[in-house]
Amino acid sequence: MKISKEKKAAAIAKLLDRFYPKVPIPLEHEDPYTLLVAVILSARCTDLRVNQITPILFAKADTPKEMVKLKVKEIQDIIRPCGLSPAKSKNIHRMSEILMEEYSGKVPESFEELEALPGVGHKTASVVMSQAFGVPAFPVDTHIHRLAHRWGLSNGKSVTQTERDLKELFPENTWNKIHLQIIFFGREYCPARGHKKEDCPICSKYGT
Repeated sequence: MKISKEKKAAAIAKLLDRFYPKVPIPLEHEDPYTLLVAVILSARCTDLRVNQITPILFAKADTPKEMVKLKVKEIQDIIRPCGLSPAKSKNIHRMSEILMEEYSGKVPESFEELEALPGVGHKTASVVMSQAFGVPAFPVDTHIHRLAHRWGLSNGKSVTQTERDLKELFPENTWNKIHLQIIFFGREYCPARGHKKEDCPICSKYGT
C-alpha cells in the first residue's frame, strides 16, 4: 500500500526525533555576526574545517568593526583552507563594511536585507534567520536535497523546489529543528556514496 507524502513525512519526523532529540548547531559561533561569517565560509567546505579556521579568524576580528580593519589579504590568508578564499575574503570584508555603514554593526533580521549582503544567498540567510534569530526557515543543503529526493518527499529538480516541498510537508514550528536533524542523519546514516538502502533506518522503510 502506497503511503502519502504527508504520512511519510510525519513518520520520518518521528524517527528523526528518536535519533536526534537534541540537535546542536554545527557551526560554532558566539553571535549572529560570527555565525554569518561561518556560514559564508562553509560554502563548499565542511563544518569541521570551518570550525578549525574560525577561532583563528575571530581571534583577530569577531565584530564587523574589527573585521574592516583587516586587509582582504589578511582574511584570505587565514581562511585559505576553507577554499574559495579570494571571493570569500572579499565578501566577508565588504559585508562587514556594509554592516557598519548601514546597520550600526548589527546583522539585519530579515531575509531581504541579509540576501542583499555580499556572499549571502538564500540558504545562508535561512541559516542565520533560523539559528541566530529563531525565525522559522528551512535551509536546504546538499544532504537535505539528496535525502528529500531519496525519501520521495521532493522530485529533486532544484533546491528551491525541495525547500518548497519540505515546508509544505513539515509543520512550520519544526523547521528549525528538523533541517538540522536531516543533516545529521544524512552524515551518519545516509551518505551520498556507499549508501545501502537496506541498512538505512529511513530508506529501508520509506526510500523510493
